Amino acid sequence: MSPLLIFGAALAAIFILGAGIAFVATSNQSAVDERLEQFVGSNTTIVELPESVEADDGPDVADRLDKVLSGRNFFEPIRERISRADAKLRVSEYVTLVVISGVIGGVAGYFLPQNNSWFIGGLGIFLGIRVPRTYVRTMAKRRMQAFDAQLSDTLNLWVNALRSGYSVLQAMEAIATELPPPVSVEFERVVQEVRLGLSVEQALANMYRRVPSEDLDLVITAVNIQREVGGNLAEVLDTISYTIRERVRIKGEIRTLTAQGRASGWIISLLPVILGFILYLINPEYVSELWVLEDPWIWPQVIPCGWLVIAFSAMMIGAGAYAISKIVNIEV
Repeated sequence: MSPLLIFGAALAAIFILGAGIAFVATSNQSAVDERLEQFVGSNTTIVELPESVEADDGPDVADRLDKVLSGRNFFEPIRERISRADAKLRVSEYVTLVVISGVIGGVAGYFLPQNNSWFIGGLGIFLGIRVPRTYVRTMAKRRMQAFDAQLSDTLNLWVNALRSGYSVLQAMEAIATELPPPVSVEFERVVQEVRLGLSVEQALANMYRRVPSEDLDLVITAVNIQREVGGNLAEVLDTISYTIRERVRIKGEIRTLTAQGRASGWIISLLPVILGFILYLINPEYVSELWVLEDPWIWPQVIPCGWLVIAFSAMMIGAGAYAISKIVNIEV
């Protein structure tokens, strides 16, 4: 039997075993509590409902497995990344996608070259595992940029609502109704959490955990201070809005001026890797001399000189990419 088939069968057995353990170990929980936890988070105490409120069906195996994985410290960063990206994925589904992507990448890397290579297969597994994480990170970054771009208009609407006599919560309801996503989605969730029993401070803190924006931190701090000691919140938010608009303008100018440098960094970093992969597809015997266990040796019968060349090349590419990123990354 092929080693890849054995590897895939072992992974499938592990996931089936984990699902079974989660199904047996996890106790039944009311579906109403499950719906509440979607809004207020797993760390918030849920108010017990009367016993007359019963759920028709309990959570399925996927829900149980997701709850078990979400409660582990190892999977908590995954849950935060998914929440920031607003991806419609569970933690268990994300882990499954990572495994499937890694297996597909490994199989493609092993069978794509003319001569089957475990080295390219391992590289394919590594790249395949990185694909879902890169996708989620990119979606979270785009969502963060969209939120920051809409925050100035959000504050303008908030200020006008406060000056019209609205309360803080009513102003957030107006933001959730009038503005497009992702701002409307986040403020609507804040309003829902407050209606479910959380304080405004806790709901805003949950929003900041989902959208860790520096500008949003200023807004939340101003709201919390106003609720504790009082003051003219509309005037404070108006000043913050002006500061955010100027910062966004300056960041846009800097991004335009450094676009050529960022493009150069990507080209310099990816060109050697892509060119090496293409050469390997064309002539695998020639490129494979870099990692074959033959003379000359650095460590006899253990480390050939080709490994040193690969390691040194990777270090130089990484150092160049890091230097360029530091040059073009200008803090405002």
